[in-house]
Amino acid sequence: MKNDYETFVSNFKKKSGIDLFFYKEAQMKRRLTSLRDKRGYHDFSSYFTDVQKDAELFHELLDRLTINVSEFYRNKKRWDVLEEKVIPHLKKTRNRIKVWSAACSTGEEPYTLAMILNKHISSNKFEITATDIDENALRRAEMGVYPERSLREAPKEMVHKYFKKQGLHYQVSDELKKDIIFKKHNLLSDRFEQNYDLIVCRNVLIYFTEQAKQQIYHKFSQSLTENGIFFVGSTEQVFTPGEYNLKLFDTFFYEKNA
Repeated sequence: MKNDYETFVSNFKKKSGIDLFFYKEAQMKRRLTSLRDKRGYHDFSSYFTDVQKDAELFHELLDRLTINVSEFYRNKKRWDVLEEKVIPHLKKTRNRIKVWSAACSTGEEPYTLAMILNKHISSNKFEITATDIDENALRRAEMGVYPERSLREAPKEMVHKYFKKQGLHYQVSDELKKDIIFKKHNLLSDRFEQNYDLIVCRNVLIYFTEQAKQQIYHKFSQSLTENGIFFVGSTEQVFTPGEYNLKLFDTFFYEKNA
């Protein structure tokens, strides 16, 4: 017989399409129990009954699931490698660069990509697709309004060029917005588009089980062009890249074999 949490996971999948069994159970259960208790529920059954009826509760739950912690130029040394090594590598054999920012959260990552690419390539020579499972996060990304703390690692010249200060927040310029298409996408169940030259997926896969990660690595590899680059987070090294037809390009960067 299913326990309270397993029943919740099963019901939540039917409602949202998100399968929590692919996430590390102890971590996820702890996070959701904390949210449930904070809202005054003592079991997942009664909590889910109200999640079904209350859009605010449902979106709060989605926000908790999808973490949504990001900032511009997060771990800046890695972005320096992207700028100094990856972009020249891609430009050598391509007239146009197709980029996917997967699990983009509230948009800091794809906007960072757009700022860097604009320094080296005209905007009609690259395209960025940014995806996330959380529609609220995508709406915030499309709005492009951020607190000052999100910009603490961004170079001052980039802030000056692409942001306008509005009170305590900063608004992304329309010039940068036009470089990015935001879409909803579930890494675990949706089809992956093909022919990407650069895929960026950082600080998300650590929450998935090993089985789920392996499936996603295979699909990312299949989505890359020959010699395309896969950029992961600082806690997400791919220890056996050869299994996915990848090889180490630089720390946290992997190149697809030709």
